[in-house]
Amino acid sequence: MANPNLLNMTGMYGETAVAQLTTGTTSLVTNASASGTLVKINSLIVSNVDGTNAADVNAWILRSAVAYNIASTISVPADATLVLISKDTSIYLQENDTLQLSAGTSGDLEVVCSYEVIS
Repeated sequence: MANPNLLNMTGMYGETAVAQLTTGTTSLVTNASASGTLVKINSLIVSNVDGTNAADVNAWILRSAVAYNIASTISVPADATLVLISKDTSIYLQENDTLQLSAGTSGDLEVVCSYEVIS
């Protein structure tokens, strides 16, 4: 598992991932095995697009088949936005790590994730 030296990086590419969440697992950002890169998650924003009902969100990092929670059944009020990760609390995905999410109700939550791929 490579972990590139940030002082010797050769490239940094900004990316944005978006998804509508279901009750199943959504793999939003994956740093592939043997990619030779590091992925910095700068922000993770969850929006509830249901105008009436709150919806729960779950978020975790999957590493070596083990889920490490970022958020567990956090309620997002109707027509509201929740910031789970910001520049102040950014995280890194090493090789073979995946940022995954799920919702308590399908179709109510949308997610936007800003990240950088560092090589």
